[in-house]
Amino acid sequence: MRVLVMPGLTLPEVSEAQLEMIRAAAGPEADVVVANNREDAMEMIADAEVLLGYLTPDLFAEAKQLKWVHATASGVDGYLFDEFKNADIPLTGEKGLVGPHLADHAFALLLALARSLKPAMTLKGEAWGGRVPMRRAAFELSGLTMGIVGFGGTGRAISERANGFGMNVRAVDAVAVRGTPIVPVVGHMNQLDTLLEKSDIVAVCTPLTAETRHLFNADTFARMKPGSVVVNVTRGEIIELEALIDAVESGHLRGAALDVVEGEPLPSDHRVFDIESIVMTPHTAGASQLRAGRNLERFCENLRRYRGNRELVGEVDKQAGF
Repeated sequence: MRVLVMPGLTLPEVSEAQLEMIRAAAGPEADVVVANNREDAMEMIADAEVLLGYLTPDLFAEAKQLKWVHATASGVDGYLFDEFKNADIPLTGEKGLVGPHLADHAFALLLALARSLKPAMTLKGEAWGGRVPMRRAAFELSGLTMGIVGFGGTGRAISERANGFGMNVRAVDAVAVRGTPIVPVVGHMNQLDTLLEKSDIVAVCTPLTAETRHLFNADTFARMKPGSVVVNVTRGEIIELEALIDAVESGHLRGAALDVVEGEPLPSDHRVFDIESIVMTPHTAGASQLRAGRNLERFCENLRRYRGNRELVGEVDKQAGF
């Protein structure tokens, strides 16, 4: 069995100790190889049985022996091109593992908006002259309602942090998922309108699928509670950006906290950057010193399961998209 490891953004390098961990899980007969560039990957994937890394249509066309792929990206929409999506090859990944750092980032953005940090940091030494409007714009999270759209790993982690801030939490999901002590009952997506009407903060935590692309559009924003806030650290294309900007500029929404946007990277002169009540980071929520290690541990567990013909952990429903 050849195991091909492809370092990338979320797995920037693989240490010798980590390679030994992979070799131990793959077994003594396995050949574990690392492709440090695209050219090497194109050659090595031809007889690879297992891939840890990113898969593209041209790589897949060369993969004659491939039987299982483990993703190094939490959003797997990029893997789901038709040829691979319809192939009888399982895809596993970080499903359920990335919630903690995404939730941390969501609250960093939300707090930046709630406590008027954007103008304070932009104005620097002149900020003292703007204390009054900044104080008037600031708000407290305690007692507000957090509505979570998508109650997977990220949604659950956000609910825990919201609870810690004294917020009320409700959630909906496209599939039936178990509740938690914080959210005992998770509603179906047909209850989205009710969630929008009652939520002061709406956190977008869904994967990107055909059904969720532009799920948040002008009509959706019109149904949201006046003065509410949108937070998105998952996939930018779930929100129609121009419609969001219009909703904020009109005063219907209080603001937005975004790590991802459709069309990213945006040009520096995009009008979104001029709106004080929209705070944004450049798709950095996925960063964590623990992320690569968590995913490698899951991959090694799955290698042992794969060798024993057991069910893999974190498997993606390729047809559903998550």
